[in-house]
Amino acid sequence: MNRIAYASIAALFFASSVQLANAKEPAPMLKDGELKVPADYKSWPKFLTGVDRPDLKQVRDIYINPIGAGAKPGEQFPNGTITVMELYKAELEADGSVKKTKDGKLVKGALLKVFVMGKDAGWGALAPAGLKTGDWSYSGYMADAQTPTTDAPAACRGCHLPLGDTKDFIARYDEYFQKR
Repeated sequence: MNRIAYASIAALFFASSVQLANAKEPAPMLKDGELKVPADYKSWPKFLTGVDRPDLKQVRDIYINPIGAGAKPGEQFPNGTITVMELYKAELEADGSVKKTKDGKLVKGALLKVFVMGKDAGWGALAPAGLKTGDWSYSGYMADAQTPTTDAPAACRGCHLPLGDTKDFIARYDEYFQKR
């Protein structure tokens, strides 16, 4: 074998090795309930805050990691996107009605639960039949962000499923992009 042929083969081998070393390995399959609350999520961009749910007597604050915050209107959120939703009890008046601020917003009370929604290739594959929401996976925790809730992830999927693929199964998709 001449030197030129040997050098060409060596260069091809080296280039292939570099490509393999730099290739992103697929994320491991993740079942609902396995996604943990990221410790630094409060430093992330806010998706939406002060989302009033008077029907449930709740206020919600939602954060999105920098990967997801890079999405553009009309696009799906990229793999690696994680959102965290803090669910607060709304404060109540003596008569049991929700307490409101002067501008009509619900008054945020105690933190009740923390929900995590993450997306990566194949994560949705393990979802129950009829509840697939793309590649999203869901977990729910009590206020300590460590104790799993008794809420079944199927309830999360049930709320996100009707939002469909055009909104990437994200509640308040349009509102987020309008306010951002």
